[in-house]
Amino acid sequence: MRPSLSTDSRVDARRAIPYGRGVIQRARVERLFLELVRIDSLSRREGRIAERLEHELRALGATVERDDAGERVGGETGNVIGHVPGTAGGEPLLLCAHMDTVEPGTGVTALVEGDIIRSDGTTVLGGDDKSGVAIILECVRVCRERGIAHPPLEIVFTICEEVGLLGAKHLDVGRLRARRGLVFDSDAVGFVFTRAPGANHLTAVVRGRAAHAGMAPERGVNAIRVAAEAIAAMQLGRIDAETTANVGLISGGRALNIVPDEVSVRAEARSHDPARLAAQIEHMRACFEAAAARHAGARVEIVVERSYDPMHVADDAPIMRLLLAAAERAGHTVTPAGMGGGCDANVLNRRGLEVVNLGTGMQEIHTTNEWLRVSDMVAAAEVTLAAIALAAEQ
Repeated sequence: MRPSLSTDSRVDARRAIPYGRGVIQRARVERLFLELVRIDSLSRREGRIAERLEHELRALGATVERDDAGERVGGETGNVIGHVPGTAGGEPLLLCAHMDTVEPGTGVTALVEGDIIRSDGTTVLGGDDKSGVAIILECVRVCRERGIAHPPLEIVFTICEEVGLLGAKHLDVGRLRARRGLVFDSDAVGFVFTRAPGANHLTAVVRGRAAHAGMAPERGVNAIRVAAEAIAAMQLGRIDAETTANVGLISGGRALNIVPDEVSVRAEARSHDPARLAAQIEHMRACFEAAAARHAGARVEIVVERSYDPMHVADDAPIMRLLLAAAERAGHTVTPAGMGGGCDANVLNRRGLEVVNLGTGMQEIHTTNEWLRVSDMVAAAEVTLAAIALAAEQ
């Protein structure tokens, strides 16, 4: 069953007026989202959307800066950081989404079918994560228009999330006062993700020996064959309830008539349990080494890198108490849960912040079938707006 935000009839309607249905402007959220997805913003090429978002934030009274993350990762721009002065007390609150999208993500054409916005089937839609960006901007705009009291708001739009959470890893957190907040980057509206796996990346370079494939194939050692044997022996996909593994990229060979002497394989493993993650990576390493050992003259070089650490925020952490109370006040429910992917929240929690990942409703992400419901974005925005107001009260 598709998760949904459900109405809580116990919420006092008078208390819900500034935060509940009708305050977030649906048509405006949809319009902004459609404008954003038409701006190409592949990883390391976020310059145009960064300019647009700077303009949006300044129009809302924010001071805006960019850090040097782009220079450090070879991109067009750094992370966009906006500071919205508070109109009431309370600790600063962080609101974060990423600007970049995955391939194929150039020249997006969005189709509107009532409440649903979908890709035309030639590209991704870009709801990952422009839905999160649109939600953040709408909530700040409503606070300004309605005079809703709010604490200082710190808005971070990161780069290069899709290529290893690089923007969050290189974010200059010294520019932030906030120590708790929300990341908007998951599909399941009505859920807040407090747990996410850590991930390791494995690169194996298998080396064989080149030879003419027709004249003297017996003199060669086929590196692609060695790699194929290793992959065939691996446990991949869903390993257990907490662990997954995937071989995603293979490159090698020089020509059809040459026994290939080198092939590169890139793979990943993820797990909520660090011990299981280590065991899966060791299993994948052993498969490569065993395959190479069966072929005289073959060898393999393996590099394992930590991509990001697991995330686990307690269900009674202050940010969770705030979010659950906000959902109740807005007439919705949210449920804490674990997810199988990593996001900027993994990195930010390791860098001294307390953040959770709120679902925005994006569906079938990273595919040309991507779609979302505008009503799901509106529901997530209503909860977010209530959280902003409650943060001022607290």
